[in-house]
Amino acid sequence: MTVHFIGAGPGAVDLLTLRGKKLLEQCPVCLYAGSIIPKDILKFCSSDTQLINSASLNLDQIESEFIKANQARKDIARLHSGDISIYSAITEQIRRLEKHAIPYTLTPGVPAFTAAAAAIKKELTIPTVVQSIILTRLSGRASAMPEKEKLEIYAQTGATLIIHLAIHRIEEIVQRLIPFYGKNCPIIIAARVSWPNEKIIQGTLTTILKQINSNRIQRTALIIVGPALDNKIYMESALYNINYQRRFKNL
Repeated sequence: MTVHFIGAGPGAVDLLTLRGKKLLEQCPVCLYAGSIIPKDILKFCSSDTQLINSASLNLDQIESEFIKANQARKDIARLHSGDISIYSAITEQIRRLEKHAIPYTLTPGVPAFTAAAAAIKKELTIPTVVQSIILTRLSGRASAMPEKEKLEIYAQTGATLIIHLAIHRIEEIVQRLIPFYGKNCPIIIAARVSWPNEKIIQGTLTTILKQINSNRIQRTALIIVGPALDNKIYMESALYNINYQRRFKNL
């Protein structure tokens, strides 16, 4: 028996990986995060798959489901939203599995921020302007941010900031970022990316609060900030320049 952690992707059914789809088809048990997993993704499961919504379960109860499936020798598809490498809370589940010597695998999913970049048709890195992307969040009820990971510290770099789980604090975020990025820096709010009710709001640190007030967004949204979002014509990459010496051009 094996527990297969699967990143379901940002929402769209066709953004689930082929590996994830295959596992859903094969596993007799699917433990899924019901509050943020589109129901259509569950259609990949077999008609006799046991579906367990983990939205109301605590860690002990999830562990109990792992143990029951292990005793019955039934593989579990453990379905999480987005990509399981960030903000997925799989680490504590893995500890419980290892305590019981239950095997597990990890299958990545398409991260929400890459789906958002596709939706706004933007590259998040620009030659000589921005070459770094920072994925972060703010302190919240679930966990506090380490002292060295304050928003202002990251803002000093000028990198593309992608802020998760913080749309309810957008006013605070704008105030904290203006001193570093300037009032005219582009900002994008990407809510429920790739879902049928996807909403994208593009503005600047000066205008975004007024735009948000006329578009109610309370959860499941990313905040993306940085000069890479600007429509200015920047320097082109040297990669495809006619004078660039390619090491592998004859392969």
